[in-house]
Amino acid sequence: MRLTKADRTLELGRYGPELECTCTLSEAQAWCMQLARGHGENFSVLSGFVPSSLLDDFAAVYAFCRCADDLGDECGSRERAVALLGWWRSGLEAIGSGRSSHPVFTALAPVMARHAMPLKPFLDLVSAFEMDQRVSRYATWDELIGYCRLSADPVGRIVLMLLDESRDEAALAASDSICTGLQLVNHWQDVRRDFLERGRIYLPADAWQEELFAERLALTCQRGFAPDRNFLSAYRATIRLLSERTWPLFESGGELLARLQPKHRPLIWLFREGGIQTLQLIESWNFETCLARPRLTAFTKIRLLLQARWSSARAVRSARREMHAA
Repeated sequence: MRLTKADRTLELGRYGPELECTCTLSEAQAWCMQLARGHGENFSVLSGFVPSSLLDDFAAVYAFCRCADDLGDECGSRERAVALLGWWRSGLEAIGSGRSSHPVFTALAPVMARHAMPLKPFLDLVSAFEMDQRVSRYATWDELIGYCRLSADPVGRIVLMLLDESRDEAALAASDSICTGLQLVNHWQDVRRDFLERGRIYLPADAWQEELFAERLALTCQRGFAPDRNFLSAYRATIRLLSERTWPLFESGGELLARLQPKHRPLIWLFREGGIQTLQLIESWNFETCLARPRLTAFTKIRLLLQARWSSARAVRSARREMHAA
């Protein structure tokens, strides 16, 4: 059998179903850290704002999410994805039993115990990837938001728990707004790739403003150009409408920053600002994400990183002044 990306990422030949993981905690932590540092994603950029004492904790959580994502999308078939996600769910539910089926769970168990983290947000993430195996179209905005509650919001809640930040309802609601906004922006940005690689359309049907929208979108994604001007105009109007409905999520999510400890604000600011910048980029591309995927430039990423570093340094200076004043 040809190895899939999931086989390679998780080393399923060594740590897969029916196999017991016998690695030590330090070996499991090293495995997770290597995975986290080996992916060209925001995690490697953001690690500079993660407290050094929490790097292993963040790496374990990242590895859990990365592996679950690959099990959902990179297994070669939906049937195998469903089976492996069921195995992943079982491994998660067995945390604390002293048994482990994968280095991720060996590394994650003490993290969850140390931060008093419930299973629910992790189980919700697995549920989202399982849902992707069953659902490839969304009829309404509310249905898509329901998916985001499983696929995105748990990540923000987990980060707040790792940072030992407030878990009150207001903070959690603001975190959910940011995470849902980020997920939606990703959907508007990746329309072409989602269809070509996964056969999925995350644009809710109640926002479509053209007959046979799905069929014509599929044709556009496959060809790389729109079948006619009418469809492209309707597509732009659809993405414009969805973008307008996304902006308030980032605005309300901004309330979270004031509720955080100053030293943690740059990390969350960078998450939120990355989403805002991408949404602005989609607008500047005239909403034509069915033709190509808009991506932040290296310059923009560096600028955001420098802004976050400046904000972090300012927070440290402010904290020192308050300490001396006291």
